[in-house]
Amino acid sequence: MPQVEISIGGRTFEVACQDGEEHFLQTAANMLDIEATSLSTQIGRMPESRMLLMSGLLLADKTAALEDKVREAERQAGQLQAELDRIAAQGTPDPLRVEVPVVPSEVTDALAELAARAEALADTVEHKFAAAGESKVEY
Repeated sequence: MPQVEISIGGRTFEVACQDGEEHFLQTAANMLDIEATSLSTQIGRMPESRMLLMSGLLLADKTAALEDKVREAERQAGQLQAELDRIAAQGTPDPLRVEVPVVPSEVTDALAELAARAEALADTVEHKFAAAGESKVEY
């Protein structure tokens, strides 16, 4: 069983762990050290047992908050999955078809009226040229 030396709050401890667990122990010790160092900065020097207790409580509080967030995320994921399952059980609905005219009808009507007026003007010009003896009108 390997012995690992860890440092928490400026104090060194020797801790035993299982083979291959050294990295996890170091990671946990680093988390505890961050809390202990923060406490020492705020409060100052304190007995080892109190420093470890307070650091552990701070980590436990953070862990509890994260567990609450995980539970809430799992609840939301469950709701979304239930909604997806409900939609899947109904089958795939036909896609909604929405037709939007490219040119509004008011514009089409106005263009048709302009075209009719242009045709009428062209007819008038042709008649005037025909009356004047011109047989062909060039535009």
